Amino acid sequence: MFSPSSRQVKRKTSDPELPSRFSMVRSFQLADFVTLGNGVCGCLSLMFAMKALITQNTDFLFTSFWCIPVGVFFDFLDGRVARWKNSSSLLGQELDSLADFCSFGIAPAVLGFACGFQKMLDLVVLTYFVCCGLARLARYNATVAAMPKDSGGKVKFFEGTPIPTTLVIVGVLAYGVSCGKFWRFANPVYQHEGPFAVFSQAFTPEHVWGGEITLFPGYELHPLVLMYGVSGTLMISRRLRIPKP
Repeated sequence: MFSPSSRQVKRKTSDPELPSRFSMVRSFQLADFVTLGNGVCGCLSLMFAMKALITQNTDFLFTSFWCIPVGVFFDFLDGRVARWKNSSSLLGQELDSLADFCSFGIAPAVLGFACGFQKMLDLVVLTYFVCCGLARLARYNATVAAMPKDSGGKVKFFEGTPIPTTLVIVGVLAYGVSCGKFWRFANPVYQHEGPFAVFSQAFTPEHVWGGEITLFPGYELHPLVLMYGVSGTLMISRRLRIPKP
């Protein structure tokens, strides 16, 4: 026999007004699954960057780098798929922005940290970069309906640089690591100084591309981190208009 409470639960779960199980997933369009591929690349990039720092293995760092161009490919592909299937939705738009923020906002900043931009002023610049990416995506979502479009309903131009252009920064970092301008771990001379000696040695000024400068006593900055500041500023510019391909 069923208790009254169990019968009540059964009636509630069979309520026709309740959505069916996995209804959100079933409502996804093909383009939305492609967009999720972009988000997966961003998440994997973050995880591999942390794995690289823990293991001091550049193989994981290069895997983290490669996740970003793959994410750019998915970001390029999802719009094409949406137009091919003639399927666009508010959910897809929001999903695309969140995936972009993960792959092209947070992940590049974390990669910069993993490459040695770890001074307090470096962190200020990296945080500024991430906030600019977030603001740019929010502005696009809020204004896209009012922006001028072509006959196919496609936005004619970007206000500010698109956030996937941060791939350029990732390329600079990858080049620097491949050329030995970042990341010089595993010097046996430092091993007797404790488990964290390899980190202090790997990120000394001569082991971070461009070195570092002292702006105030106790506050250093790696000049190369300013490329993040420039990229963030260009993203939020409203006067810079780039034709959309």
